[in-house]
Amino acid sequence: MLDERAKTLLKTLVERYIADGQPVGSRTLSRASGLELSPATIRNVMADLEELGLIASPHTSSGRIPTARGYRLFVDTMLTAQPLTLDAPPEAALPPDQPQRVIANAAQLLSSLSSFVGVVTAPRKPSVFHHIEFMRLSERRVLVIIVAPDGDVQNRVIFTAQDYTQNQLIEASNYLTANYAGLTIEQVREKLKGEVDALRGEIAALMQAAVQAGSEAIADSQEQLVISGERNLLTVQDLASDMGSLRKLFDLFEQKTQLMRLLEVSSRAEGVRIYIGGESMVVPYEELSVVSAPYVVDGRVVGTLGVIGPTRMAYDRMIQIVDITSRLISNALSQK
Repeated sequence: MLDERAKTLLKTLVERYIADGQPVGSRTLSRASGLELSPATIRNVMADLEELGLIASPHTSSGRIPTARGYRLFVDTMLTAQPLTLDAPPEAALPPDQPQRVIANAAQLLSSLSSFVGVVTAPRKPSVFHHIEFMRLSERRVLVIIVAPDGDVQNRVIFTAQDYTQNQLIEASNYLTANYAGLTIEQVREKLKGEVDALRGEIAALMQAAVQAGSEAIADSQEQLVISGERNLLTVQDLASDMGSLRKLFDLFEQKTQLMRLLEVSSRAEGVRIYIGGESMVVPYEELSVVSAPYVVDGRVVGTLGVIGPTRMAYDRMIQIVDITSRLISNALSQK
């Protein structure tokens, strides 16, 4: 637990470092904090904060900088949001249009407002199927063809425990289409659990395999992540000085898998989430923070968006940028 004096000095130090990007010394803290403390008292408090792992002293300076733990305490207990001032109303950047254009525009908006990297996951569509077909490719190898109501087609090859004739595959296709068309893959999975005993064993096994394949195929087709503004990180002093870290970051954007996992976790939370200095364990970079939030269409969470930047970012501004963009994208997509 920190006393009020230590909290005030830590808050002042974090705010000065975010604003200036320079280690903060005792004299600056004395002036900026408004506390009438002697330099010796401030140095003692700084030593306590450093011992707690909230600040650190770079070798090249007598000043201090916040650690990831210090940023976390600041964000959780000391952050005061200021009204967000924008040069132009962001509404104009997200006119109702094709969903993919809305997503791309939202990523660009996040990037331009934050001056960092904007990321948006594409909306997840309900995995409803209209028609399903099975095609025998070879012994115990079957092609599953799933047709959605909008005509979208997903294919998946499955390997079955036994060989099926084409007549058996047609029978299974007709049964699934007649009894489950219009339901989501998840609803089909639940219904099959209750009906599996009434079906012939071999047909039930085929249907369960098909449902699993359909779920994977639809999930793969929807794992779309739009990233904008990666080059902005080249101008961030805290990152640009370490080319090894920059290469790792650009690998992260190229592969996208880790980001998708992080944003998937964020979609299950309400409101804005903040991951500081690799604490998410999904994006394990001490120099990086992620501010994210889910967005909804017609009351249902369908995707996630966020800003990725250095740990030295104006968190109050980023929270508001992410929150505003989340509401804008929700409104734009709900008008479709």
